[in-house]
Amino acid sequence: MIKLGIAGACGKMGRRIYELASRDKDFEINLALEKKGTPLIGRELGKLKISSSPDGLFLIDVFVDFTVPEATEQNLDYVARYKKAYVLGTTGLNDAQLKKIDEVSKVVPVVFSPNMSVGINTLFNIVPELAKRLGPDYAIEIVEAHHKAKKDAPSGTAKKFGQLLADATKKEIPIHAIRLGDIVGDHTIIFCGNSERIEIKHQAHSRDLFALGAIKAAKWVMGKPAGLYSMQDVLGK
Repeated sequence: MIKLGIAGACGKMGRRIYELASRDKDFEINLALEKKGTPLIGRELGKLKISSSPDGLFLIDVFVDFTVPEATEQNLDYVARYKKAYVLGTTGLNDAQLKKIDEVSKVVPVVFSPNMSVGINTLFNIVPELAKRLGPDYAIEIVEAHHKAKKDAPSGTAKKFGQLLADATKKEIPIHAIRLGDIVGDHTIIFCGNSERIEIKHQAHSRDLFALGAIKAAKWVMGKPAGLYSMQDVLGK
């Protein structure tokens, strides 16, 4: 039985992770953490009381975090202090915060990915190879769309695609970001030659896609040695 803690448990992603993990016989959820000052502190979430105290990390094995950069920076201190495995899906992190993740991963196992979907992580492998096969005559651009409340733009997933493609082609890849309505997440990579165009598109239909990936990562990271891992490691790709 894996004892699980969830950061931002009252947020859209945190709540969905809680709901799906609570149905999974492999988990016992022992911590629902929210930031101090949140009106929901002390209220019940299932059998748990929502807490703002990191001392609850004593009761868990794995801590899952899909929050915001400021909260994640604090959560990194918590998992290092309490020596807990960490699954991190927060995006929009700055260079100093990314460096901190690397430092904490020397103390505890950290699974960090801008996107925990199986499909996206498969495309992370395929798309650079396609770019190499098509060669320099094909221009490449990325278009991503998310809901209007998403704070970071471009998305972490789009940046990851851009970096992988830049490494493969030795060219900078333009990224276009759209923030409209309630779009969960769309990513399109466009390869355009002189007389043909190839488009690879991934659409997330629900946040369950990311929540289920986080749950898979939480099972995988349990008992792993300290280190920085990705969903590629989790999926064995």
